[in-house]
Amino acid sequence: MSSDRYLPGFPQRCLIIGEVAQAHDGSLGLAHAYIDAIAAAGADAVKFQTHLADAESTAAEPWRVRFSLQDETRFAYWKRMEFTEAQWLGLKAHADKAGLLFLSSPFSVEAADLLQRVGVAAWKIASGEVSNPLLFDRIARSGLPVLLSTGMSRMFEIDSAVARIRSAGLPPAVLQCTSLYPTPPEKVGLNMIPLFGERFQCPVGLSDHSGSIAPGLAAIALGASLIEVHATLSREMFGPDVPASVTTAELAQLVEGVRVIERAMANPVDKDSIASELGEVRQMFARSVAVRADLPAGTVLHRDHLTLKKPGIGLPATRLADVVGRRLRRPVARDALVMEDDLQ
Repeated sequence: MSSDRYLPGFPQRCLIIGEVAQAHDGSLGLAHAYIDAIAAAGADAVKFQTHLADAESTAAEPWRVRFSLQDETRFAYWKRMEFTEAQWLGLKAHADKAGLLFLSSPFSVEAADLLQRVGVAAWKIASGEVSNPLLFDRIARSGLPVLLSTGMSRMFEIDSAVARIRSAGLPPAVLQCTSLYPTPPEKVGLNMIPLFGERFQCPVGLSDHSGSIAPGLAAIALGASLIEVHATLSREMFGPDVPASVTTAELAQLVEGVRVIERAMANPVDKDSIASELGEVRQMFARSVAVRADLPAGTVLHRDHLTLKKPGIGLPATRLADVVGRRLRRPVARDALVMEDDLQ
């Protein structure tokens, strides 16, 4: 994998993204509440989706899951999810104040235009947009890094998208993703993380829809430098992505776990060195040669006289065979640890 594991301009550690997507259900207040909750969980970035119904959809677009009781069509749902440019600017300002990178996936050229005016830290290309040449041509003019999701893509499509990003001079990051909501463990595809790293020599990560923190933790150990998870305030919240989301409390656990794993992986240990550092502990847990009964001076020690007991401050257990046949210089009491000075 490339030694340049992290995206330029971003923290030199795993970038943890809390994805709001459509969890706000069109409520600006709820969208702002998600920013605060994701920041409190310790994530690095908050991500939305920017849908402009007139630029993206038609009345013929089918529902993935018919979940809305108030929207007759998918187009009507996207229309209700829209925020004004001023509202997006307010969300961006809130994310900045909360210390979060602001991201949102554009689902049309017009959405990309809006987001560039608002200001995003990078482009996140959603799984369904990997084959959208108009969107790629638009973001190519931005100079921003591109986070590429691969949830619906064949390998040749990913190859083509990465090549297109690079031809525009933009730094790519490739995220393993499976567009199942929720994604069962056997479909998460953790094997793709090292494969993508070797194939593309760029930062790689996981866009996870499993509803669990376990795949994200495993992904770090496999070389991921980006983790994106859908977030929900509660599993009782409304919305189609709730089963594929982690709660913000679980997001905090993911962040904590990732940081611990990063520290562990960044500090390889040498067993001999660690054993030396643990000298006092080793003595506490190690065993010494000891006697089973009171023995007078002059006793020739037989195997039945001896046992091994803690702590390891006497003759070490490895000397047991050497002690057999030696004569005691002085009397020793039951359970006494045998010292070299006790032996002739």
